[in-house]
Order: sequence, then C-alpha cells, then structure tokens
Amino acid sequence: MEMVWLLLCSFALLLKMSLVCNSEAGSVTYDARSLIIDGQHKILFSGSIHYPRSTPEMWPSLIAKAKEGGIDVIQTYVFWNLHEPRQGKFDFSGRQDIISFITEVQKQGLYVCLRIGPFIESEWSYGGLPIWLRDIPDIVFRSDNEPFKTEMEKFTTKMVAMMKAENLYASQGGPIILSQIENEYKMVEPAFHERGPPYVRWAAAMAVGQQTGVPWVMCKQNDAPDPVINSCNGMNCGETFAGPNSPNKPSLWTENWTSQYQVYGGEPYIRSAEEIAYQVALFIAKNRGSYVNYYMYHGGTNFGRTASAFVVTSYYDEAPLDEYGSIRQPKWGHLKELHAAVKLASSALLSGDQTSISLAQLQDAYVFKVQSGECAAFLVNKGPKHATVLFQESSYQLPPKSISILPDCKNVAFNTAKVSAQHATRSWQVAQKFDSAENWEEYKEAIPNFEKTTLRASTLPEQISITKDESDYLWYTFSFQYDSDAQSTFSVKSHGHVLHAFVNGVFTGSAHGRHRNESFSLEQTVTLSKGINYISLLSAMVGLRDNGAYLERKVGGLHEVRVGDQDFSKSSWGYQVGLDGEKLQIHSDSGPSKVQWSKLGSSDHQPLTWYKILFDAPAGHDSIALNLGSMGKGEAWVNGQSIGRFWVSFQTPKGKPSQTWYNVPRSFLKPTGNLLVLLEEENGDPLGISLDKVSVTQVCGHVSETHLPPVSKWLVQKTQNKNNTKTKLGRRPKIQLSCPPKKSISKVLFSSFGNPSGDCKTYATGSCHSSNSKAIVEQACLGKRRCSIPVSLQKFGDPCPSISKTLLVDAQCT
Repeated sequence: MEMVWLLLCSFALLLKMSLVCNSEAGSVTYDARSLIIDGQHKILFSGSIHYPRSTPEMWPSLIAKAKEGGIDVIQTYVFWNLHEPRQGKFDFSGRQDIISFITEVQKQGLYVCLRIGPFIESEWSYGGLPIWLRDIPDIVFRSDNEPFKTEMEKFTTKMVAMMKAENLYASQGGPIILSQIENEYKMVEPAFHERGPPYVRWAAAMAVGQQTGVPWVMCKQNDAPDPVINSCNGMNCGETFAGPNSPNKPSLWTENWTSQYQVYGGEPYIRSAEEIAYQVALFIAKNRGSYVNYYMYHGGTNFGRTASAFVVTSYYDEAPLDEYGSIRQPKWGHLKELHAAVKLASSALLSGDQTSISLAQLQDAYVFKVQSGECAAFLVNKGPKHATVLFQESSYQLPPKSISILPDCKNVAFNTAKVSAQHATRSWQVAQKFDSAENWEEYKEAIPNFEKTTLRASTLPEQISITKDESDYLWYTFSFQYDSDAQSTFSVKSHGHVLHAFVNGVFTGSAHGRHRNESFSLEQTVTLSKGINYISLLSAMVGLRDNGAYLERKVGGLHEVRVGDQDFSKSSWGYQVGLDGEKLQIHSDSGPSKVQWSKLGSSDHQPLTWYKILFDAPAGHDSIALNLGSMGKGEAWVNGQSIGRFWVSFQTPKGKPSQTWYNVPRSFLKPTGNLLVLLEEENGDPLGISLDKVSVTQVCGHVSETHLPPVSKWLVQKTQNKNNTKTKLGRRPKIQLSCPPKKSISKVLFSSFGNPSGDCKTYATGSCHSSNSKAIVEQACLGKRRCSIPVSLQKFGDPCPSISKTLLVDAQCT
C-alpha cells in the first residue's frame, strides 16, 4: 500500500497536478516568486472554510470537496469571542474545536492558513472581539494602546501555543504554512492618527516573535513591516494590487470574494465563475501571483447570534460549496479546470522570466520562459468584444474579457470565459408540513411595565453596555401622569436596530433601521388614559457592528423619547435585559417545562410569542432546511441549538425575503421527537412553516465546438505526445453531467445538437437541430449518476454543415 501511495504521489508530481501528497510541510520560507515549502516553490490555491460556520460532522466532506476542486490550502479565521466569551474562560468544544478542524485538514493532505487576527471582521458579531474588552478601563481597540495590546497578545500567544502543543505548524511537521495578524487595518489606520503606525509595527513584531517557523501576512496593509508579507483582498486584485512592498516578498491574494455577504433587505450578489476565473488568471499572469484564496469557498451558516449587524444567517451561499456543503455548479467545476490549467504552467511560472507583450490596444500576452526552453503564456483580452490576436506566429480567438492559458506557449488548455462545467439547479422539496394547529403550542412573552422592572436609571441606558451582548433585547420602561383620555404624538429615536412599542401593555407599532444606516425614528399617534400611563419599549439589536475605528465607542439603544412636547429621555427609567423566555431558556431541551404553554390560538394574538412543536427527522441523507416564509422576525432553535436569526418581513427592493430557508444540520437531529422552538417578534404564522429537503434536482450542460476539452484530456495528450504538442489526439469538448451521491439521471428534459437558443436557464430548439439528439443522450446517461457526451459530428451527424454546433442538455436527477 505504501508503494502504491508513493507511485501516486510521484505520478501527481510528474503531471504537476494540485494534489498535495503530504501536508507535513517542514520549513516554510518565501522569495519574490512564491512561498517555499520544504525547498520547493509553490503555486497554491486556497479556500476559506470557517469551522464554526459548519458542524464537525460536515468538516471531512467540505475539505474533501475542496481538495477535489483543486484546493491546496484551507484558510480560516480564529474567532476570539467564540473561544473566550468571558475573560479567561475558554471554549474549544463542538463547532469551536479548531484543533480537530485543522487536524482533519492535515489528514486529507492539505495545508492551512491560520488567520489569528484576532480582529477578523468577517461579518461576525463585533468583528470577533469579545464584548468584555469594552469594560477594560482606558481601552482603545486596535491602536497603540497598552490595555488592548495586552489582551491581544495574550490571546494570540494562547492560540500559537495550542497549535505548537499539537505540532500543527509546518516547522513541526504540521499543515499550517501561513498565519495572519490583524485584518485590513489600513482601512481604519488614519482614524487613529499617530496611534496607528506604531500599532502596526508592534503587531508585526509581536507576531514574528511568536516563533512559529512560518511566515505571517497582513492583508490590505501596504506598509506591513518586514518580514511580514502584505497581501491583497478584494475582487480585482489582478487590477488593483500595487504588489509586495519589498522585492523579496511574493504576491499573495488572501481574499478573492466569490460573491458577497447578504444583509436583511438586500439582494444577493451573484459573481460569475467566468469573472472569478478571469481575475485569478490575471493576478497570476500580471502580478506573478502565487497564492490565491477564495473567500469564501464554503460560507456556511451564522448559527445563533453570531452574525454582525443586519447580516443574514446564510453566509456566502453562492460560494463554490453552498451553505449546505453541496457543490455549486458551474462555479466549482470551472475553477477546478482553472486550477489544473495553472498547475500545468507552474514550472514556467515559478522559474521563468516574465515578459509582457502588447498584442493590440486591449490585448496583452504575459509570457514566462525558462532557459531550458519551457514556456507558458497567458493571452489577455481586456476588451468587451471578441478579438483575434497573433502570438508567436499563431492566431488565437479570445472571447470578450477573457484569458487563455497556454501551458506550452502553443496550445490553449483553458479560457476563463468558456465554461464547460455543468450548471446545477438546487430545489426544495417539502418533507413535512407544520400546518396542524393541534400540534403547536404557544407562550406569550410578558410585557413588563415600569413597576415590574427592578433595574433603574436616571437617563436612557446605552444598550450594548447594559446587555453585554447576552441578549439582542433590552426593555426600556417608564410611567407618567396624564390628565385626560386623549391622543398624543409619540416619538422615539434609536441607535438600535429594531424597536417595538407598547403603551399600557398594548402594541402600538414597530420601526427599524438598515445596514449602514442603523439609526431610525418611530413616530406615531397613541391613545393615552387619564391617570398613570405605562410605556414599554423593546429595543432589539440584530448583531453588533464588525468594522470601523473605535468599535468600543459604538452605541445601541434609545437616545430620545418624547410624548407630545415633553422629553422623557432624562426621566426615571426602568429596564430589563432580555426576554423572560430567554432567561428561562425555554428553547432548550429541558426549558419548555419551566412555563405554561397554551394551544395555538387559545388567546388573542400579540407580538413576542414563542411557539414549539415536535417533529421527526426526514428519511434520507439530503440536506434539510426550515421554510420560514410565513414568519416575521425572531430566532429558531432545534433541540436547543440555535439555527440563527430570521427576518423574513424585511424584504428586498424586489419584494422578496432576503432569506426564506434556514439550514438545519442533520447532526442537530434525532430520529424522532425533535423539538422546534421559535421566538416570533411580529405576527408571523407558524402554520405556514415546513421542513424541506434541499438537493440538486437538475443538471445542464451547454458546450459548443469552440469550447475546450477538459484540462485532464490536455494533460493526457501532452504526456502521450511529448514530441508534437500541436497534435489534437482525440481532444474534443464534451458535456459532463453528474448528479449528487445516491441520485441518478432519470429523465432527459431537453437535448439539442445544432444551434439551440438560450442557455441552461431558458432554452429552445434552434433552426438547426439533430433529430437524434435526445436519443443519443438518453442512451449515454439514463440510469447513471455520471455521463459524458462529446460534442461530435461523428455521434450526432451534421444537420447543418455551414454553422458551428452547440450541444445543450438538461437532465433530471432523482
């Protein structure tokens, strides 16, 4: 077996594939070309997978799919406030078990980039900083401030010591080849004036002083002190990165955003596979980039209350691996082809001299030549139109805004705009409806008034300082005398995110802010009674801010309350942290027995209602999600584990919820008797909730004669034709369809060889169509999980000799 493994490793090395045969790296250094691992220069593709945004049960599959997609390195942040929620009290259990996560990466033969931060941003509440830091006297976050630097160094040292104790650094034979200190500090550095630059120098020296034996990076920090490497973050680093700040440092791209995080009320951002591939190829060709990390490769789920202000629970669902850990096509497949093509050219890229040649006004060639004669070229079309260029006496067709990779300076192995990978359609199938009122129970949250609150303040208390992020909620209550039954104006100004107002125990209205505009006002007319009136105001935060200078000064909660002309902001206030149901933990397995539940609908409806129901786990292995499209705003728990906040009522400009389905990991479930508890702040209807199976049900391929064959075929041809690399021995473009595990192709929905119109979303037969198209595809694919159909006249015939042919196939997976 050992000999077989050695042969496999040798074969992979010979073919310059991205397989890492042994992640026990040894020494790691760098020069201007790349990181140098055990004496070898490396071009590395990395993917961000954050351990707490998935479950330990998912980690092996996520890492394996990343490896299959040509990823060499798994990059992750370290989440300080998750590991040290209270000063000096640490948690590394369950999803927080970073050691087990890194060990799993090592088992699968990949490297690790550990971004300790410990400020991380990452759309994570408070940017990963523990809330207790705010209470340290005279602290100023992320500046040349001794109290902050003391705590930052303590945590960094603890994390480094943990890694060393498990021999996880490459210098110890482990997988960690790179670490990061701080995060995009240049974005806020000017705000700290003379306290900024010394902090940068201190952070770099502190990190290097940890003696990990591997390099450190600072992203978006163009003045990163030697020997720390400055790296690029963003979507267009091939165009925007000014380069390393020292001639002996490599070009590293630590965040290539595969989409964008989504906020409540915001539309999802879709970034195409073609655009990502173009920017990666440009960074490698123009900047001699040797490390590219996809942020995110798998985004996952912001479980519990971990998302930052206004960020939805689903995180980077449009990444190559979606929220549920399934392969998202064509992004995953197209990038896999890109990685393989670049690795074919890696020897020339790492050893050759770079030359830039202008081919036309908007077309360039980046050529890498080794003295031995080895050569690789990247032909770049920056323009919006097709272009024909002449390179080394050969003509090449370049689609708009695309790059062709020629690993031998002759043959095109890959073009960033030509997607041969299949397109996959994800769908939700109802597994269980929760539409029977008899199965639901409800508990109405009490609305406290001034007399029922015990905490007092002479002015409106600041929310974050009071709640310490133990809860999203803070009740503000006060009472006042009114001399008649009448209506009055009522206004509230808030720095919080959401406000629910109650007058004399009756709900009167709500208001909320939005991402990057968190402050808002509630203005309404209310009915007051003669005598004492009670005002109860529930301020809710939807995560804490994750960026900006002076985070320790950011405030939340109410800052002005008026009834009529009278300002009550500096009156006697009563307040209460959190909801009664939270304090009693009625969402936990044992919590429901602590309160008296009622049958659904047994009393008048009000906001702030808890609901619970029991359900059995759906059969099978498909991912599952709760469809909360009928609900308003709140949080959901399954068997005591929070699956995150929901805010379905805050719709996008197109009138749709920002998120409807909420991930329920299979590992959260028991076979039977699972407890679902929801807190509903508004007026949602639990009878509309369903538990749905999530899976890929359709796969589609759309490939023309001008597309390129799979890179693996290019590689086999090169091996077979060492003396004649221009020969195209059996290299044909093809459609390759693949259903998820335990599913097969059950029906061919559409097939046309000719000039079909449209794409994999909408299509129709064109004026040219081979009549046997469907029969040929059915014979090749029906009943199989995977199938491959060459775009071949020999197979389909030639229904119209005068035009270039395209094959479009759409199939159903069952």
